[in-house]
Amino acid sequence: MVTKLSVEDFLQQSATHPVIDVRSPAEFGHAHMPGAMSLPLFSNEERAVIGTLYKQQGRETAMMKGLEYYGENMQRIIEELKRHTNDRNLFIYCWRGGMRSGVVAWMLDLFGFRVSTLIGGYKSFRRAVLESFSSEKNILILGGMTGSAKTQVLQQLHHAGEQTVDLEALAHHKGSAFGDLGESQPPSQEQFENNLYDQFRQLDSARPVWLEDESQRIGWVNIPNALWLQMRRAPVCYLEIPFEVRLDYITAEYGKYPVEKLKGATQRIHKRLGGLEAQHALRLFDEANFREAFAILLKYYDKVYAKATSQRNKNSVKPISSNTVEATVNAAHCIAELRTLVTSAILP
Repeated sequence: MVTKLSVEDFLQQSATHPVIDVRSPAEFGHAHMPGAMSLPLFSNEERAVIGTLYKQQGRETAMMKGLEYYGENMQRIIEELKRHTNDRNLFIYCWRGGMRSGVVAWMLDLFGFRVSTLIGGYKSFRRAVLESFSSEKNILILGGMTGSAKTQVLQQLHHAGEQTVDLEALAHHKGSAFGDLGESQPPSQEQFENNLYDQFRQLDSARPVWLEDESQRIGWVNIPNALWLQMRRAPVCYLEIPFEVRLDYITAEYGKYPVEKLKGATQRIHKRLGGLEAQHALRLFDEANFREAFAILLKYYDKVYAKATSQRNKNSVKPISSNTVEATVNAAHCIAELRTLVTSAILP
């Protein structure tokens, strides 16, 4: 017997079992539930044929064509399942929790699998994702000028047992014009939101969660507005690290990339940087004088970051002075500041 589950129950009960997305490869490729396996009932081409028939000749004709594809495709799905898992508990979804997940679940049930489907399908999951960003979160922001090694500090906070969400890792982008260097293909906006929801869902809502201070746009994706507004209101542990120390760090981190990529990133902010400064930085890159080139860029980003920080409530920004970018040291400073915030009742 096939069990139909709400989004909350589906996610909870499927945590240690295979989740099967039976939508087309194109639908899955655009965005899907984190951790789901793609076993499409119809290929992209088959789905297009069925859709055209539905529009031009009606539901019955489209269903008959779907039945032509069904037998062979179900055989493929069952064979794929046997290759990928020995688990007999399967959790299946399609777009709206309708015919595609229904017919796949029915056949797998006949084959002896214990099958659950998602009421409302992926569409209901997306609704839950979008609604979740409006719920109040216990956020603590890790701030600091560019070159403060905030991402590494965030990682050390995680290793120390703190709750963290790495927005840049989810976006596959480090947040500046140079942020795509060394990164893989970015997710779609929809997939970014799904992955972000999945991260928050696994956290203890009663405890603070650390997020790095970001612009709303990170590379090719945007932080959902409701979450972004919460981030702007949240307390900030602000690392204050000397310019020269940060410059050394940036030069070491980004100086390893090809000159043409560094110049390309510089040209993307040509207007904001100013024509003369941009040309100067480009010339320095050509001369392999990376440190001086990065000094020009770092001064620009410091101004941008200072402006964004000035728009926060001054009482919410807690400075943490440090003479190093050593992540373990600065993570310890942040944890000490967190205790102060809790003691002073700024955080629950």
